[in-house]
Amino acid sequence: MEWWINSFGAAQQWFFETFMQPLLFAFGMANFLEDGYRAAGWFLIGLLQLVVILVVMVPLQRWRPVEPITDPAAVRTDVIYTLIHRLGVFELVLFFSLSPLWDTLFGALRVSGIHTFQLDSLWPGVTDGPWVSLLLYLMVFDLINYWTHRGQHQFEWWWRLHSLHHAQRQLTAWSDNRSHLLDDVLRSSIMVIAAQLIGVAPGQFVAIVALTQLSESFQHANLRVWFGSIGERLWVSPRFHRLHHAIGIGHESAGKALGGHNFGVLLPWWDMLFGTANFEHRFDPTGVRDQVEAGPDGRLRDYGQGFWGQQWRGLLRLAGRA
Repeated sequence: MEWWINSFGAAQQWFFETFMQPLLFAFGMANFLEDGYRAAGWFLIGLLQLVVILVVMVPLQRWRPVEPITDPAAVRTDVIYTLIHRLGVFELVLFFSLSPLWDTLFGALRVSGIHTFQLDSLWPGVTDGPWVSLLLYLMVFDLINYWTHRGQHQFEWWWRLHSLHHAQRQLTAWSDNRSHLLDDVLRSSIMVIAAQLIGVAPGQFVAIVALTQLSESFQHANLRVWFGSIGERLWVSPRFHRLHHAIGIGHESAGKALGGHNFGVLLPWWDMLFGTANFEHRFDPTGVRDQVEAGPDGRLRDYGQGFWGQQWRGLLRLAGRA
């Protein structure tokens, strides 16, 4: 672990000094050097993830696909979403918009004598170990992700945004980041607040986010793979998550438009614990029911074409006009 940390730290330092630092000085932003250093780390992590997707996941999809790709334009749009998120464009926008708000809020709490809770100090000598601490935070964040995901499917207004993610009928390793930007802002805000409240170290937070993103890319892959009867209950597989995207299964419960199954992001344990797990060994078509069944007006719902078209249609849905 130490070798990986040191190697990544050296690469981050080189990238920062070679590219980021000269740019910040050139634009008179020397007061953002520390933030630029962190941004260099996020960029490198995203770059590594893209390499893994291209070198490992894309060939796997060709080896054992669930279905042929019949809409390459939709997949290309998903690539745009992935680049925006993995290369730090979305995080950059949040940094200049919402991050100052959260920093001000938690700074005011600390000044008032209200300190955040240090989760890894629960059991001194055990939970403060690097690996145990990382696993503990990973489980807590995954539980938060589970309930956030259920909220996206439970609240009508939130589903109007989140349904864009489910409207992709050609799931691939690029589909994870296909979401409405407002939906992403909500999720990111929840995770940042949680990280502050439970006292996760910045390095551990980066590792958790990177592991989660890479695993989610694999879960969305067009790959006919499952982990076996035991493995399926230890980690979310492409088959398990595909059922979450399946029409009539993943986003519906007992005939209702909201609800569903398999909300777990990394661990299926929460679905098992709260009764939302579906372990059927099947690979169903994905999408949203209103894409294939006409509504009361006799029309199928249009989720938009291309990045900006999908974002605009999401706003219209949120306003009840689409």
